[in-house]
Parts: sequence; C-alpha cells; structure tokens
Amino acid sequence: MVNDVRPAAGSLAVLATTEEILDRPEADEALLNPAERERAGRFRRDRDRRDFVAAHLLVRLCAARLLSVEPADVAFAQHCPGCDRGGHGRPLLGDRPDVHLSLSHSAGVIAAAAGPAPIGVDVERLDQARDGLIEERVLAPAELGLVRSHADPKAAFLRLWVRKEALIKVGRAELDTMGDLDLSALPLDPPGAGPAVHRFEDFHLMDFTDQGRRALLGVASGSPVLLGTAATLLADLSRIEAVASRRPGA
Repeated sequence: MVNDVRPAAGSLAVLATTEEILDRPEADEALLNPAERERAGRFRRDRDRRDFVAAHLLVRLCAARLLSVEPADVAFAQHCPGCDRGGHGRPLLGDRPDVHLSLSHSAGVIAAAAGPAPIGVDVERLDQARDGLIEERVLAPAELGLVRSHADPKAAFLRLWVRKEALIKVGRAELDTMGDLDLSALPLDPPGAGPAVHRFEDFHLMDFTDQGRRALLGVASGSPVLLGTAATLLADLSRIEAVASRRPGA
C-alpha cells in the first residue's frame, strides 16, 4: 500500500530535457489523469504539449522514487487555492498529504521534485532574453544593484529569478511581491561545476547551471535536497550527489 510507505528523509529534485523523459519506457503518457490529458490537448504547439506531458510524468517518477512505489501507484492531482478547484494549480498526491511536489518546464527542459517538506522548483533556459523592465519589478533595490554591476548581468538576474520562483512555490512569496523578497545576501556566482547550496530563513536553496542542457535549475525546500538527472532518477539514491551534505554556501 502506498499509504504505508514513509517518504525518504530528504527531497529529490530532477532536471532533464523533455526528450530524455519521454524516451524512458516508464514515462507512459497513459499515466496522466483525464484532467491532464484534456489540458495537454489544448496546446496549439506540439513542443509545448510535450513539455507539459514530460513534466507531469517526471513529477510522478520523482514521487514514485521517493516512496519506492510504481509510477502507476502515484495518485497525482492538482488544486488551485484561488478558485478552490482541481485540474490545475498546486501539484499534490491525493492520498499522501505528507508528500510535497513541484514541477516546471521551459522550452524543452523540465524539472520536478518530491519531498517530505514543502518544495518548489523552477527551470529556465540559459539563452532566454533579458528584460530590464521585469528586473525592476521583481528585484529588491540591493539585488538590482548587484545585477547591474555583475560581470554577467543576464546570468545574475536569471539566478535570482529561479531562486525567487522556487520560493514562491513553497509559499514564501507571491508573484506580485517578488520585489519585497531580498536575496542579495546570497552569493550570485556558482561555486564551480556543481550546484550552489545556501540557506535562506528556514529553507534549503539550491541552484544548478547545467551547460549540457542549457538550463538553470532553482530549488527551495524545507528539507535537504538530492539532485538527480534522468540518468540517475531510478538509480540508488546513494549514488545521486547528496548536495545537502555540503556546507551551505560552499
């Protein structure tokens, strides 16, 4: 029984391309529920539909890996607190309120996460255009100064953006209050090839630049985070890089 399985102590976040997930035999589109299939059918562009489907399959695979169950046993659902209706909004497991989910997709790259504490993920393409007007609306004054003085303003803004989007998904902020959320005390430059890990208030923050997939991942979680890719998703978690074991800010 799924209800008898306790989730792992840490959260799992996975970054992949849409094709990496859709090519996996266990990522069967038949796993989607009727509401998801109806939403997928409304996309005008097939590439957008594929991103949507892949992200919704990946979040199931993450939850299945976390709980050591089959993807078909994952009772994925969504609920919108704004309209109090299902079929869209915050992802969840209908039979497991103790498991938290998040997903994101952006032009061929996707991310998803599952954990025993609130978790949020955001993924963005590294080559997306920079918009100065958006920067002024979503950055605190100190952050805006850091971005404008940075050697690579576009990369600096994108890193702040994914961190803030992830924090929105755990309920720490809202879209219209992003400018009030000041992350200027956190380093903007990654520590090297691996993920950057920080603490902000009670949250574990992680961001990771994946040059191979041309994507930047941001994660916010109430518990330590394990980072995986499509290749490691179903592998023994002991072989997935335990980024949470690293010293914050290292």
